[in-house]
Amino acid sequence: QVQLVESGGGLVQPGGSLRLSCAASGIIFSIHTMGWYRQAPGKQRELVATISSARNTNYADSVKGRFTISRDNAKNTVYLQMNSLKPEDTAVYYCNARWASIDSWGQGTQVTVSS
Repeated sequence: QVQLVESGGGLVQPGGSLRLSCAASGIIFSIHTMGWYRQAPGKQRELVATISSARNTNYADSVKGRFTISRDNAKNTVYLQMNSLKPEDTAVYYCNARWASIDSWGQGTQVTVSS
């Protein structure tokens, strides 16, 4: 059974930083493309960043230069370092694992950027 468990969300002031983690189990982590997506109230879920099994990364234009995705295959964990956070980054952030067009999702973690 696939489990993706996110952690690290919370309330942060504009300009602050947060680091999200996603611990995976029930999958061969190293062969999966891992990603972070987010969904703000009233909006569709959108891609934030992905990292392939070869560690190739892809970012949404809105987070380039501010967010960094990384993975630790020994710990079956993917991270999202978020710097220079803006109010528009407020959303529920979801972890995704993809292999052979099969998607698995975590339950999400809330990130709120507000003064």
